[in-house]
Amino acid sequence: MNPRFFCPDGLLPASDMPLPAAVAHHAERVLRLAVGDPVTLFDGQGGECAASILAFGKQPLARLGPRLAIERESPLQITLVQALASGDKMDWVVQKAVELGVAEVQPVAAERSVLKLAGERADKRVAHWQQVAVAACEQSGRNRVPVVGEILPLAKYLARPFDGTRLILAPGADGALARKARPTRPLAILIGPEGGWSPAELDLAARAGCEPLALGPRVLRTETAGLAALAAMQTVWGDFPGEADV
Repeated sequence: MNPRFFCPDGLLPASDMPLPAAVAHHAERVLRLAVGDPVTLFDGQGGECAASILAFGKQPLARLGPRLAIERESPLQITLVQALASGDKMDWVVQKAVELGVAEVQPVAAERSVLKLAGERADKRVAHWQQVAVAACEQSGRNRVPVVGEILPLAKYLARPFDGTRLILAPGADGALARKARPTRPLAILIGPEGGWSPAELDLAARAGCEPLALGPRVLRTETAGLAALAAMQTVWGDFPGEADV
């Protein structure tokens, strides 16, 4: 696969197009690409363009081919609702969730979240996670960039309308994916923080219509749980190959 770059300001298919400064810097200084090297460009609006580097320097340029109608999106519209986790765990979760095909990442502040963010610090962290999502799309071949939402208190998130099914991961829950019908509407999967959901939060989620879900007898870490759920959903309902496809 040729190196892939996100051009947020749009593409000019079948033309010579100036490269964004950040893209040109990464291509030349980090990946050590040279003039004439092939690349793939996408703008998040669907599809991609095969291109080649024409120039670096003060006016970096690429020669683009036509826009190719290539999509690598999951048939499932899944929002990962992730309680804030400490350290670099959120980076890991966002990166891997995008690779696994999630449509959106919604960070929420939970009672037992170790990480506490507000104001400018929260805005900067969300912007950082959005860039993590962009890089994950570049790596994984996705041409549509999932949105990382603003950090919301759990209660505020649950008060928002959602035209689909909300599942909440809770150890000991009776629900299992194998007993649920394939969804025909969007899905949201809620993942608790390091200390787990509080009883009050589980009650609030139940009153908001969230269905409890368990992923076996073991307790998973917050940075593992959501990714395991996404992988399981893609296997049971999504675009992971089944036995007949292997």
